[in-house]
Amino acid sequence: MLELTDITAGYDRRAPVFRGARLTLAPGESVGLLGPSGCGKSTLARVAALLHRPDAGRYVLDGTEVRAWRHRAPRDLRTAVGVVFQQPRTAADPRLTLADLIAEPLRATGRGAEAAARVADLAPIVGLTPELLSRRPHAVSDGQLQRACLARALSLRPRWLICDEMTAMLDASTTAALVAAVEAYRAETGAGLLAVGHDRILLERWCDRTVEWRDCLTGGDER
Repeated sequence: MLELTDITAGYDRRAPVFRGARLTLAPGESVGLLGPSGCGKSTLARVAALLHRPDAGRYVLDGTEVRAWRHRAPRDLRTAVGVVFQQPRTAADPRLTLADLIAEPLRATGRGAEAAARVADLAPIVGLTPELLSRRPHAVSDGQLQRACLARALSLRPRWLICDEMTAMLDASTTAALVAAVEAYRAETGAGLLAVGHDRILLERWCDRTVEWRDCLTGGDER
């Protein structure tokens, strides 16, 4: 279970982005978090991905209360969550080929020996050819780079996947391909999914249930 309770978070403790947010996601469940741009939903997604420490609240992941974020979080918790961001160009190291980008989490966790086989497994799932895998980010489209970022998020076989506006910058065909890749992975592994976005039609078609941002807030004003 992924349980966020009474989370207050932001980038200035004197003026948090939101207060008292709650969200629960069961294993194998897909939940869409729907809200307008700038409301704070992406900040909550970063908290859930262990990338942003909240100012207050409680986060329990797979029965363990999270007490540290980013590199200080225990490895078994960090690797339990895969995340795909809205803007692939700010999320990708421009010096790496797409193959190295996908393999990066494996090498960072001491599993580099598995990298080549895992990249070969993931590339066709996300729609990347061997020729594309040899290119660097500047030589591919946003959609192709986002395919690599999704493969990177899946490389450690996470139990939870967070897609933060993953398809907001993509055309309809690429959106469909990436959603299909996520669903294929979830069907294989039983992973839970939190899909964050502002496209109601997409989230309602994709997810088991959709939660309005305002309904996550239990205290304070929506910002």
